[in-house]
Amino acid sequence: MIGAIAGDIVGSIYEFHAIKTQDFSLFGPGSMYTDDTVLTVAVAESIINSRDYGSVIKEYGKRYPNAGYGTMFQRWLFSDRSVPYNSFGNGSAMRVSPIGLAFDTLDKVMGEAKKSAEITHNHPEGIKGAQAVAAAVFLSKVGESKENIKKLIEGNFGYSLNQTLDEIRPYYRFDETCQGSVPQAIIAFLESENYEDAIRKAVSLGGDSDTIACITGGIAHAYYKIIPDYIIIESKKRLPQELLNVLNLFDEEIVK
Repeated sequence: MIGAIAGDIVGSIYEFHAIKTQDFSLFGPGSMYTDDTVLTVAVAESIINSRDYGSVIKEYGKRYPNAGYGTMFQRWLFSDRSVPYNSFGNGSAMRVSPIGLAFDTLDKVMGEAKKSAEITHNHPEGIKGAQAVAAAVFLSKVGESKENIKKLIEGNFGYSLNQTLDEIRPYYRFDETCQGSVPQAIIAFLESENYEDAIRKAVSLGGDSDTIACITGGIAHAYYKIIPDYIIIESKKRLPQELLNVLNLFDEEIVK
């Protein structure tokens, strides 16, 4: 899960200051966790304590109200009702990586990803984006090859993963939809050589950099297993103790 969180933190300072290069500082004075991290940790706590995703996500969202949520999510967060709003935004995909790590079969991962998405993002594209990311994390965790991961994602979800980053980068702009960011994040992973390279590639696309790097980072960590120590240290020191506690507990009790 730290792979997704580190991606969020690295990408945070480039979200509205897009860069088109892999040569950049991973951390700076403005590097911080965002809604991607808060909601990823909320999903992790839901799993640890076997609680429904919606309740825990609302609790965390209200505890961290200034993390950078989208307008429609904010309305849902502070509403007395918990009615999904038919979103296909990438919020469903950015928070789902703990599910790919926690469950033992692809069918279970797909079912839980759907549950986690549809509390807010009940549009078919919103659900599909979450399921695709969770599946990629799971397949990476169990040691599938990149070729097989690519085939499964394309076959099950209909995403085209044949473009290269060099082809995407010149025209790519900020896109908060699942269909406009999940395939790009997965391609960044597929082209990468290690965790840090994956994050650099994700951010180099420009656009919704924290979320793309969060998605890529979650998959890349599951696949490569190793993150450079300095990235972990720099990321963890930017987390509130409460979020850090859940991260550590998830690793101890769920990931092992």
